[in-house]
Amino acid sequence: MTAIRSLLRDLAPGHVFVLPAMLVLALFFLVPVFGALAMSFTDFDIYAMADLKNLRFIGLDNYINLLHTPLFWKAFGNTCYFALVGAPLSIIVSLGMAMALNVPGVGLKPVFRTALFAPYVATLVAAAVIWRYMLDAQYGWLNQFLLVIGLRPIDWLGNPHFSMPAIILFSVWKNFGYNMLILLAALQRIPDDLYEAARVDGAGPWERFIHVTLPGVAPSLWMVALLTVAGYFQLFAEPYVMTQGGPAQSTVSLLYFMYQDGFKWWNLGHASATAFILFAVLIGLSFLRPKGEEVFA
Repeated sequence: MTAIRSLLRDLAPGHVFVLPAMLVLALFFLVPVFGALAMSFTDFDIYAMADLKNLRFIGLDNYINLLHTPLFWKAFGNTCYFALVGAPLSIIVSLGMAMALNVPGVGLKPVFRTALFAPYVATLVAAAVIWRYMLDAQYGWLNQFLLVIGLRPIDWLGNPHFSMPAIILFSVWKNFGYNMLILLAALQRIPDDLYEAARVDGAGPWERFIHVTLPGVAPSLWMVALLTVAGYFQLFAEPYVMTQGGPAQSTVSLLYFMYQDGFKWWNLGHASATAFILFAVLIGLSFLRPKGEEVFA
């Protein structure tokens, strides 16, 4: 008993300092999450908001209805397309820029780091509005450039075949700077002796990249991959600002679908079910990360 009292006495100061943060976390995170989970099993709508007597428990009906809703599957497919194309492209660009900044003898590295990281800290909505004008079918500078080189202009945000690729390019430009800094730090931890030994053994640039660089950054690379894919599955602001889910629903994402369902049509129970399906997908993705040392063995 004395040992237990001593342990509790030692832990007490730490608990006192952690308690305010835990209370804030419970109030603004755990309570809303469990509230939304409970709501997903009800028909909570605008009538229930007016009078809770209209609220009914309907079990799994919201989840079953979603599985029979074509727009839900369209949104799910668009989100997977965005994440599975945009995330690898973002990681490749991030790693490429990190390797370029890590080359010995390159001057003005702080300036380049700041310039490449700047899009990440820019306001997402403001950047999306600027890109929407840049990609305008008539007045956008990208189409003006195509005209100069003799090509026909493209309706980037009005053509279902180009709208999602355009949003992917914007997202890669907007987000790669953060991953670039993480990978740059990982590259700088690789000992120069490993590269020198590889050169002595006759390894060329590609062999050094495969056998030295990739294994050296593997743990950081997989962390970046996991965070990037999870972030890309939460696509919302880009289609909301740039395309409003169009054209022909080609850029409707799960979060955009959930937003319209919940705040345009006031089907809050239905929208909550969508949120927890996305939550289940992200939880599943979190279990796919292999150990870093096994990736490039």
